[in-house]
Amino acid sequence: MTGEKQGRPAGGSAERVRAFLSIAGYAEEILTFQESTKTAQMAADAAGCELGQIVKSLVFVADGKAVLALVAGDRRGDDAAIAREMGAAAAKMADAATVRTATGYAIGGVSPFDLPEGLAVLVDDSLERFEIVFPAAGTPKSMVRMPREALVRITGGRMARISQ
Repeated sequence: MTGEKQGRPAGGSAERVRAFLSIAGYAEEILTFQESTKTAQMAADAAGCELGQIVKSLVFVADGKAVLALVAGDRRGDDAAIAREMGAAAAKMADAATVRTATGYAIGGVSPFDLPEGLAVLVDDSLERFEIVFPAAGTPKSMVRMPREALVRITGGRMARISQ
């Protein structure tokens, strides 16, 4: 399952993530809330966890190539570090259209699951503080509770120092 392309199910982002996580064995860990989980603080409040356990899915563009940075909720993505990790001269946050094109998700619900083939995924090494993390599940009101090691394995991500 490591970063491999799965057949995209019909339906929206929530169904897409549920189908992917069902194969990975984590569909039962999807949490859906009445309130928005669009920001890291809102997500931590809803889940009752530490802010750092929230996994922000941030898209950067490094020398014209999109990269998904999975960053702890209490940290900020470091564009210089991301550029270094990608072997690029520079990196910057992607605009909304680039995020949608690169991931297939809209801002506010970008999930690190069922991503297009070839999208690089970097995982913030500061997440190593936590055994359990909470990445987005495809909507601004959902996330999934899972072991950090499973997140890295399932996404095919590479651990790196990419936050401030």
